[in-house]
Amino acid sequence: MSEPLSPEAYRAASPTDESDPELRWLREVYQGDDARQLTVRAVVAGMLLGGVMSLSNLYIALKTGWSFGVTITAGILAYVIFNLLKRVGLAREEFGMLENNAMQSVASAAGYMTGGGTVAAIPALMLATHTVISGWTIFFWITPIAMLGVFMAIPMKRQMINQEGLKFPSGIAAAETLRGLHPEEAAKMDARRSDKPGAAVDAEGAKQAGRALIWSAGVGALVLWMREAKARWIPFNLPEHIELPFSIRGVSAMKWSVFFDTSLLLIAAGAIMGWRSAWSMLLGALINYFALAPHGFDIHEIAQVRIRNISQWTVWFGSPLLLTSGLLSFAFSWRQIARAFSGLSGLFSKVKPVNEDPLAAVEVPIQWFVYGIGGLTPVVMFFAWKLFGIAWWMSLLCVVMSFFIAIVACRATGETDTTPTGALGKITQLVFGVVAPGSITTNLMCASMSGGVAIHSADMLTDLKSGHLLGAKPRQQFIAQFFGVLAGSLFVVPAFRLLVPDHTVIGTPAIPAPAALAWEAVSRALSQGVSHLPPGARVLIAVGAALGVVMVLIEKALPPRYRRFFPSPVGFGLAFTMPFSNTLSMFVGALIALAFEYARPKVAERYLVPVSSGIIAGESLIGILIKVLVRFGLLAG
Repeated sequence: MSEPLSPEAYRAASPTDESDPELRWLREVYQGDDARQLTVRAVVAGMLLGGVMSLSNLYIALKTGWSFGVTITAGILAYVIFNLLKRVGLAREEFGMLENNAMQSVASAAGYMTGGGTVAAIPALMLATHTVISGWTIFFWITPIAMLGVFMAIPMKRQMINQEGLKFPSGIAAAETLRGLHPEEAAKMDARRSDKPGAAVDAEGAKQAGRALIWSAGVGALVLWMREAKARWIPFNLPEHIELPFSIRGVSAMKWSVFFDTSLLLIAAGAIMGWRSAWSMLLGALINYFALAPHGFDIHEIAQVRIRNISQWTVWFGSPLLLTSGLLSFAFSWRQIARAFSGLSGLFSKVKPVNEDPLAAVEVPIQWFVYGIGGLTPVVMFFAWKLFGIAWWMSLLCVVMSFFIAIVACRATGETDTTPTGALGKITQLVFGVVAPGSITTNLMCASMSGGVAIHSADMLTDLKSGHLLGAKPRQQFIAQFFGVLAGSLFVVPAFRLLVPDHTVIGTPAIPAPAALAWEAVSRALSQGVSHLPPGARVLIAVGAALGVVMVLIEKALPPRYRRFFPSPVGFGLAFTMPFSNTLSMFVGALIALAFEYARPKVAERYLVPVSSGIIAGESLIGILIKVLVRFGLLAG
């Protein structure tokens, strides 16, 4: 085995063709084989931090239908933790920038393990079939799907990142955060680069953001504990909600879920999601709970005023709206889609023989893609048949579809920082509504496969973009991703079983699961046909689907500067699948964030995301801890 090459040796040995971006990266940016990257402590830290934050993502996604990236949060926390360990003498060496980057790859893969179906398809299947899905079933379903997505990213990396230089904005943000946390290493990199990043290294700002994140996590944890931890030895609890003094149709507003929830998590989620999405959701919620749901109660489609009954009826308006608006918006991105498929031949045609490729020892070999897909496809097909009774040819068709869907998802993520898994999953649902009519299970699980593959491919490329900017070795980040997948599965599965023990909790104030309600509604309509639905639901489907199309057409027709004044179709549609109290709290959070952005823009830029992320992490982790303590009888239920 040859000795690892240093950065200097690479620069001396590399060709000097300035027209080739890969060779220029190899000569000026790559930090060499001997740079400390995928160390044991980076893997362990990434598995623990990513696993813990995957719980946070699971909790908030089941609450709100939204999930948030964990990469930057994990990088800041790891930096703070290892600095502390070094100060007390438990760590001998500095936790380096590339180590932190490798750790982020592990943590990010773990954090996105909610994307394989645990917040949408699996609870939707439980709701549709009234069955309990075991932890082992979930584990053996989401794990190989995530690994399949990681392998599918291999041929896209060199095309989309090395050659085309797609932005992958979250990857750039993560890289710049690490540069701020490790300014000495960043300065050494810049000394030899001809294409220095434009952003300045703000070490002190990054450290302050890290401290703010940790303090806000403590505040979020404390507030939720004081709200929901009930025991004889706890003298009092903070109020969980503030009732509003009026009724709707003679029923108290509280029963309609029209109240203010004091959860800081929902307020923090609103601060991150942005003003347009938040006010769009509140607009939809006002229409839903003051017009549509009362109408459903008047015509006896809603038999009893409680949130689950309301959501299971109004979802027939929200889901078609989300479906048509998502698919039409996706269709309007036809140039992006065309670019994705026009580059398909380039994924493989530019692969050079190993002995002619200067990056052969650095990049992930294309053979790994072949071996990985060849080995995992039969595994996924077996579990699809064994766990869900899906015919082998249907699961094979879904794997093939997933590859093309992943290409589009990665292109969209690289250009817009948005992975359209919702719209792409609906495409799979539509296809299997034709291929497997009458089978809700096949419809949902195949859609979860394509969505899971897409999100993990996009996450892999986002992480690789960070590494590309920092001079990391792609092979090590690729390997790191599998540690993250395993950690995420080990954390997410038992937490899901704890939070969602059976279908009766889905659609309740504790677990609104708006994404699951939407997926279940679409699969039921596709499998049974709309003729089998109640007359009121059929009217809602027609009106919701038409409104989704109209909203997208109006949005596209408006000049870009005016679009922020028009409701977001996604935010508006989601309001019909969740409690009013959720949307109200998130609106308050977005309003607070907007006020800070106008009054103190620099403070908001530095602290808004870290503080909000900390509150979300702290409250969601304590929320799961409370569930555990209740299960063991240490707290009152």
